[in-house]
Amino acid sequence: MNLALEARRQLPTRPVCRALHVAPATLYRKAAVKEDAFSIPSPPEAAPPRQHHRALSGKEREAVLAVAHEDRFVDMAPAAICATLLDEGRYLCSARTMYRILKENGEVRERRRQATHPRRDPPELLATGPGQVWTWDITHLRTSVKGATLKLYVCMDLFSRFIVGWYLSRSESAAEARHFFETLVERHDIDKQELVIHADNGGAMRGRPLTDLLESLGIERSHSRPRTSNDNAFSESQFKTMKYRPTYPRWFETEAEALGWCRKFFEWYNNDHRHESLALLTPADVHSGAAQEKLEVRAETLAAAYEMTPGRFVKGKPTPKRPPTTVALNPPKPHRSDPPQGATQLQEVAK
Repeated sequence: MNLALEARRQLPTRPVCRALHVAPATLYRKAAVKEDAFSIPSPPEAAPPRQHHRALSGKEREAVLAVAHEDRFVDMAPAAICATLLDEGRYLCSARTMYRILKENGEVRERRRQATHPRRDPPELLATGPGQVWTWDITHLRTSVKGATLKLYVCMDLFSRFIVGWYLSRSESAAEARHFFETLVERHDIDKQELVIHADNGGAMRGRPLTDLLESLGIERSHSRPRTSNDNAFSESQFKTMKYRPTYPRWFETEAEALGWCRKFFEWYNNDHRHESLALLTPADVHSGAAQEKLEVRAETLAAAYEMTPGRFVKGKPTPKRPPTTVALNPPKPHRSDPPQGATQLQEVAK
């Protein structure tokens, strides 16, 4: 091959290949590697941009800025300035060119007063047990009458997902919400000083009747940020579970029909629904404290299965999944300097 490369410098390539029984492609490839033919040449220097023959010169652009800075033109649009100059028998440039020159110098902005809204921090709620945080919302149930809906008020315990109460009405108002929570407070034995009730920003949630009631009871209120449904994700998720049930009708013919369906649904949701975020326990199990007993039964069952056929459990003795010990709404993001959280500090987001 070296002989062919040397001969190629003085003789034609193909006769050399035939005489030495070398493929031309192989010779070309070897020659390219030897001569460093694949090195990337440095790009040529970019030529300076050429000025268009119709563009304004530097002095002309300065003259346009000087005119725009005059006291009589400081509050006028470029189109109005050009029109005024034309009436005076002067022409400097088109209105679009004046806009472009002003923009290049940072002198074009929105002249109208713009509404500004302060940044709102997301609500951060933490629950380590039942009865600490309640989250509630209102959803509409369609009826057979076009445009008419029934309003379903639902309040859920954040930690256990237990529906502490629900209320069906034809209207949505703060007075109805006050009546709803008066009933809930009387029905449940809770520590009012430790309870936080979270809701959206609707009129029923922020109305004076409900606000006065909660303040008189010493219950802290929390509200979502405007137009941020994720701030009330647990209630929204519960509504999706309800409306995706196979038995959920397209609409309700009467209020009595809707009342009966809701009664059956919430009975199922609290006592029979295996909640994935609760380690497939029911909300009633977690809310009443029966979760530990059921977890022990699961552990004994798995241990017995492991003793009978340990080879089927390749990862060793199985343990049942446990529900989280802490549930957070908008959990704070850890700083880089913070140590990693342990399993006992697990914070769960709504699914």
